[in-house]
Amino acid sequence: MSRRRHRPDARDLHGILLLDKPLGMSSNKALQMAIAILRAAKGGHTGALDPLATGLLPLCFGEGTKLAGNLLGSRKAYLAECHLGITTTTADLEGEVLAQRPVPTLDEAAIEAALAPLRGRVVQVPPVYSAIKRGGEPLYLKARRGEAVEAPPREVDIYRLELVSRTENTLSLYVECGAGTYIRSLAVDLGEKLGCGAHLSALRRLWVEPFREPAMVSLDELREAADKGLAAVERLLLPLAAGVADLPALQLDDAGAQAVSQGRQIDWPEGQPGAHAAAFAPDGRLLALVDCDERGRIRILRGFNLPAAI
Repeated sequence: MSRRRHRPDARDLHGILLLDKPLGMSSNKALQMAIAILRAAKGGHTGALDPLATGLLPLCFGEGTKLAGNLLGSRKAYLAECHLGITTTTADLEGEVLAQRPVPTLDEAAIEAALAPLRGRVVQVPPVYSAIKRGGEPLYLKARRGEAVEAPPREVDIYRLELVSRTENTLSLYVECGAGTYIRSLAVDLGEKLGCGAHLSALRRLWVEPFREPAMVSLDELREAADKGLAAVERLLLPLAAGVADLPALQLDDAGAQAVSQGRQIDWPEGQPGAHAAAFAPDGRLLALVDCDERGRIRILRGFNLPAAI
């Protein structure tokens, strides 16, 4: 989701900020605060975190907003705490209690037996209190009005699911997953397999591809940088190239860069049909996301209009 500021002091900033979203704040609120602090003309986030979740929320500014869709579909990792024995209407701490059941004595083997079928390509039912839309309206709005709603099942990818620690009634899990995965639903499914029910009691996003070891920035750190001036702010912003680090880099010469900047197709001698790449100008600017068509020519999927200094 992106926001454009119509204010006299707004400035064009281009880059990616790896925000450490605080507890209790929506992703949209965090984005709006960052835009205001930076006085950015345009900004967007790359997939919402629930208010009760903390951790990595990549924010894109200026031409970086064109990358939001790419980052939205990326692989992600979380540290999730599941509270056993209690199910709630929202599958997390915010909801009302639906049922309470005794937590059985669980050993490592029993926990592993419950985790095993939740790995891989699995079918998951998202929570009804979710942003999934039906009839153009998010399900959570319908649920809050008391309407009977059902979220359609979907296939998601759970690449890694491991027990990190445990107490008598909580399990802390490391989760690596693909786009569209609801960790709240994962907690519910685990609770049912253990026979006692569960809800998600804490969640922290650790990384999002391609930011595997993110140096996250808090809102307070962002304010401190803004007080010091534009140079300090720009040091916190990653270049757009960081957002496409998982793609092969296609280095263009001056003639090729000019052609791509103008939207013209050129030959890609080393390209294979269907290959994807990030195309760069000789000065290092990201020019476009491209693929190779069946004739061995560069096809522009998304162009970027970055000033030469970026």
